[in-house]
Amino acid sequence: MSSELTDTTGAAVGVEHDEQGQSYVVTADGGHVAGHAYYLPGPEAETERIFHHTVVDGAFGGRGLSKVLVAEALADSREKGLTVVPICALFVKKLKETGDDYQAEGGRFRNATGADFDIVKTEG
Repeated sequence: MSSELTDTTGAAVGVEHDEQGQSYVVTADGGHVAGHAYYLPGPEAETERIFHHTVVDGAFGGRGLSKVLVAEALADSREKGLTVVPICALFVKKLKETGDDYQAEGGRFRNATGADFDIVKTEG
């Protein structure tokens, strides 16, 4: 993932994939965990991720960290050839705004189905 990320104040931030925790983690202010973008494997478990919840700690609010987090999670999913299934409103919004560009860059996504929502209700 990108190594020189910044928030809206220009401060350095990081985003890492926590495979065991099934999330992407954004850190700020010297490595403090500021938020997560959570996902679950989709019906095609090896090739799909259902992004269902993104949260940034209020102490880090107003710095654009959720946007950095979503962008990095999408970029990593694209690089790994995974199909993104957006349920989280932040992912839905980002893909509505930039989905054509994301696909042009090789990214894949599809709209969530009832089966996807069932997975989140059962496992999330």
